[in-house]
Amino acid sequence: MRVMVLVKATEDSEAGVMPTTEMFDEMGAYNEQLVEAGIMQAGEGLQPTAAGKRVAFDGDSRTVIDGPFGVTNELVAGFWIWEVESLEEAVEWVKRAPNPMPGPSEIEIRPFYELEDFGDSISPEQTQHEEGLRQRLAE
Repeated sequence: MRVMVLVKATEDSEAGVMPTTEMFDEMGAYNEQLVEAGIMQAGEGLQPTAAGKRVAFDGDSRTVIDGPFGVTNELVAGFWIWEVESLEEAVEWVKRAPNPMPGPSEIEIRPFYELEDFGDSISPEQTQHEEGLRQRLAE
C-alpha cells in the first residue's frame, strides 16, 4: 500500500523559519531508518506558500492566485511517499518520527488510490495506458 505522509504547515514554516541543525540531524536519522526499512520512496520539504501559486478552475476558465494562502493548519509544509503493508504500519512509523516543527505540529497519512480501486469506472484500455505511464516513470 502506498501512502502520502503530509507534514502540516505551521506559522513558523509559513514564515520561512528554518529547522535547527539538531532537527536536521534527527530527521536525517529518521529518514535513514525509513530508507533502510525499504519504506521511503520520496520525501521533501516545501517552501512557504508565499513562494507558490494556485490555479483555480471553473469550467474552461483558469485563474492564477499568488501565495501566500489561507489557513495555515490546512497547508502542507512537506511530504513523504511510503510503501507500507497497512495504514496501521504507517501510523507506527509516523509515531516514531521526530517532531518536524519547532512547536506543536501534525502529520497526516493518506492512502493513494490504486488502479484496482476504480473498479468499473476505468476501462481495460485506460488501465493499460496508466500502467504503461507508471512503468515509464519507474525507468
